Amino acid sequence: MTVAVTALLAASLAAGAKLWAQSSSTSSSQPQTKTPDKPTQETPAEAGGPTGDIGPIAVPKKKEEPPPEPVKRKPPEGLADYSLRVDVPLVNVDVMVVSKSGYFIPGLKKENFRVLEDGVPQKITSFSQTEAPITAVLVVEFASIHYQFVYDALNASYTFANSLKPNDWVAVVSYDMKTHMLVDFTQNKGEVFGALRQMRVPMFSETNVFDALYDTLDRLDRVEGRKYIVLVGTGVDTFSKITLDRALKKVKETPDVGIFTISTGEALLMRADARGYLGPVQRLDFLQADNQMRAFASMTGGKWYKPRFEGDLPDIFRDVANSIRSQYSIAYHPSNSKQDGTYRKIKIELVNENGGPLQVNVNGKPSKVNIIAREGYTAKPQVE
Repeated sequence: MTVAVTALLAASLAAGAKLWAQSSSTSSSQPQTKTPDKPTQETPAEAGGPTGDIGPIAVPKKKEEPPPEPVKRKPPEGLADYSLRVDVPLVNVDVMVVSKSGYFIPGLKKENFRVLEDGVPQKITSFSQTEAPITAVLVVEFASIHYQFVYDALNASYTFANSLKPNDWVAVVSYDMKTHMLVDFTQNKGEVFGALRQMRVPMFSETNVFDALYDTLDRLDRVEGRKYIVLVGTGVDTFSKITLDRALKKVKETPDVGIFTISTGEALLMRADARGYLGPVQRLDFLQADNQMRAFASMTGGKWYKPRFEGDLPDIFRDVANSIRSQYSIAYHPSNSKQDGTYRKIKIELVNENGGPLQVNVNGKPSKVNIIAREGYTAKPQVE
C-alpha cells in the first residue's frame, strides 16, 4: 500500500514538472512588448529616423562643408586683371536703288553708300547685292462692299500668285471683320490659287485692316530672315480694335519686314467722284486710306501702288517681285549701342569716291535715282 502511494506521488510530480516546462517554453517563444529606447545620436537617419512616444523625431541635417574657393587664374603678363562683356547690336538694312522709271540699278559698291543713324555716319560692316527668293504674306481685303473693290483685290491677288517662282514661300490671309489664315507658308502655287478660290461670297462689310496688319506682323515676328507683306485692299479701316497709332508702332517695332501696298478700286472712285456720288466725308475717308497705305510702305522700305486700270496690275506685281529679289543688303553696328527702346532714324545716301553725290547713268544718260529703305528701327531693350 505504502509502495503504491509513493509511486502515485512520484508520477504526479513528474507530470507537473512536464507541464511547467511546456508553459515556460511557450511563454519564452511569444514576442515581448518593450518600451522603445530614447533616440541616441548613433541612430542612423538613413534607416527611417528615430521614433519616440509622440511620433518620429526630426534629425538635423548634417553640416555641409563649404564649397572650395575657386582658383583665381592670373592674367597673362601685360594684361589688366578685369573682365569685360559688351553686347553690340547689328542693324540690317535692305536698300532698293531704282531709276526714275522704277528699274533697279545694279553694280553699286560698298563705298557708294553712306548710312546715317539719327544724323550720325555709321561704319558699314557687311555689304552685298542679293537676289533672294520671296518670303511673303499676301493679305487681301475681302468684304461685302462694292463689287469693283472685291474684283480688283482678287484680280490683283491672282496676278501676284501667277508671278511666283518655285523657290518662293507665300502665305495667304484674308480679312473682313476678322483675319483668316487661308494657307500657311507654301511653295506650291496650286495651294495659293486654292486659297484665293475660297474667297467667293463675302460675309461682312467691315474692313479691319489695322487688325489684319497687326496680326500678320505678330506672326512674322517669329519667322527668321527677311519677310514681306503684300497688302491688297482699299486701306479703309471700319471696325478695328487696334488703332492706327498701335498699328504704326507695331510696324516700327517689327524688324526685317517690308510692306508693299496696292490700293484697289481707283477706277470706281474716279467715276463715282466725277458723278458726284462721293460726299465730302467719303472722299476724306479714301484720302486717309491712301495716306495710311503709303505710310505702311514707306516706313518699311516698300512701295505703294494705286493702279487705275486692270492692265496696270501685271507691271505692278512684276515690279514688286523685282524689288524684293534685287536689293542691296547693308549691315552695321550702330555707334549708339544703347538698347533703350528709342526709335532711331536711318538715312541712306549715294556718294562717289570723294564723298560727293553719286552721278548715276541709265542707258548712257544721267538719271535721278530713288533710294528706298526702311526709315528706322526701334532699339529694343535687352531682356535680362
